[in-house]
Amino acid sequence: MKNSRLFEILYLLVEKRAVTAGELAERLEVSERTIYRDIDALSAAGIPVFTQKGQGGGIRLMDQFVLDKALLSQAQQDEILFALQAILATGGGAEEDTLSRLTALFRREGSDWLEVDFTDWGSGAAER
Repeated sequence: MKNSRLFEILYLLVEKRAVTAGELAERLEVSERTIYRDIDALSAAGIPVFTQKGQGGGIRLMDQFVLDKALLSQAQQDEILFALQAILATGGGAEEDTLSRLTALFRREGSDWLEVDFTDWGSGAAER
């Protein structure tokens, strides 16, 4: 459970760049104290995460930090994102969360997607 929470925190920081401990605690359904322990664990693991006090503060990643995504070429990254978008467009799954995380990880902007309606011409809304 803790490992998945640490990855969730890391993905949120990559996506948003700054989040308060209260926001993380509410989203992950733990206490703020647990969040600060998790931040310490991420820091001990070599992730350049830091906290900033005061108004506009929060938990942040250093600007130079990028998750290593060298295992996949840019074309392979695009294929993964397109496949997830296609699954969502056909109503085949609930991968919106995965798509948003990978889009943030690969540092891609959301793109418009062609929607295809596979129902018969003139069919009713119930059939769609």
